[in-house]
Amino acid sequence: MKNPLLASKIAYMKLDLILVLGMLLITKLATGQNFQLMRYDEDYSRLKDSAKTFCNKIKYIQLSEDRQFYLSLGGEVRGELNYAMNEDWGEMNVGQDVFFLQRYQLHTDFHFGERLRIFGQLRSGLEDGRTTGPRRIDEDKLNVQNLFIDFIPYRKVDESLVVRLGRQELRYGSGRLIDAREGPNLRLYFDGAKIAYKSPNLKIDAFVMADGIVNTGIFDNSSTRKPNLWGIYNTYISPKSGNFDLYYLGINRKNAKFDAGIAEEIRHTLGMRFWRNKIGFGYNFEAGYQFGTFGSGTISALAISSEIGYIFKYSTRLPSLKLKSDYITGTKNPYSNKLGTFNAMYPNGGYFGMNPQAGPANLISVHPNLNWHPANNILLTLDVVFNWRNSLNDGVYGPSGSLSLSALNSKKRYIGTAYITTLSWNVKNFLSYNIGVQYFKTGSVINDVIQQHKNGFFVGSTLGIKF
Repeated sequence: MKNPLLASKIAYMKLDLILVLGMLLITKLATGQNFQLMRYDEDYSRLKDSAKTFCNKIKYIQLSEDRQFYLSLGGEVRGELNYAMNEDWGEMNVGQDVFFLQRYQLHTDFHFGERLRIFGQLRSGLEDGRTTGPRRIDEDKLNVQNLFIDFIPYRKVDESLVVRLGRQELRYGSGRLIDAREGPNLRLYFDGAKIAYKSPNLKIDAFVMADGIVNTGIFDNSSTRKPNLWGIYNTYISPKSGNFDLYYLGINRKNAKFDAGIAEEIRHTLGMRFWRNKIGFGYNFEAGYQFGTFGSGTISALAISSEIGYIFKYSTRLPSLKLKSDYITGTKNPYSNKLGTFNAMYPNGGYFGMNPQAGPANLISVHPNLNWHPANNILLTLDVVFNWRNSLNDGVYGPSGSLSLSALNSKKRYIGTAYITTLSWNVKNFLSYNIGVQYFKTGSVINDVIQQHKNGFFVGSTLGIKF
């Protein structure tokens, strides 16, 4: 048996090494870099006429005399220490677990004038100490995360049309259906083609993609090759009124697994989103309807999500209050020819809180949330998440939308309650620290299905450095 105390000490030593590396970088890096969630969205062309500090030198490396050709370098180092107790609700009697995750990323961004660009990114994700070994989201020793070429046939000052070919990350809307998944150690990527139009008030993306097959070795990942994700996503931005998204998404999976069975799935999603996230009253409403085929049967599923709240100015130091809720259908009759379980495809599990135990399928949830800035660079978040099964004839699904617990023989509805506290400290714009604590109290459906059921407890501590 693994010694949890020894594992904890080793993990803390590794986190200290990450911290030391971060402090060394602090002495070299400036604070003027504009980091984005999608690193390929960063633009450092403005640095061509700036002072040649260390920061500016790696962000703008001149390759031609006219300064139209240039190279930008960047990367990330992240260490994550986790403590988990009864992560499986006692089903496999794993008990307590201490493990350490590491993420290393390095990217290069070549710009060949205004019409051509090549972006490449390597990633390494490592796991150490987990009792049952790495999950699919934990370990990938070394592989390509992004590698694409951009052709820009049309560009004006505030308008562009880009054709992107190759491996790339995707994120749309609030990440409920397609997200890069920043939280896990391994982010998602796809192989394919995308056409993107962008203006100050309108964004239109059309894409055809194949998702990646992740293995844990060195340069051993592969692709499904056959396109299995496609869609059109439109966003209209209105500075004065609310913003609006309208989209169609399609997905094809050979062995899709639900509590109702395993079969080939061809699913289409029609959705819309109406949102506003500025100071004052904010909201985020989204609805999606799905149809298609599952084996020899049909699909009819629905998801409705809402988020309303009020955001105060930072200067007031008053907390922002939000109330999130979700209504996501499940299969009403597992023996019928109609699948009613919603498929969130590639969602951002963090929408349901830190280390979520219930995900976006067969779910009714209510999620009060409080955000408080005691200082400009510190955010304290308090969450309570109440989770119910939508259908009593369908199971409990995880944050990725995959089946976590078959519950066809239970007539109980309540999944459980998560109590979450997180602290985010943006030490500098390139150095951040996050710690979160969650207590998950199992509900009647888990207590009914798992004989030796146990409540869960989780602590996660993350130190991240970007350059």
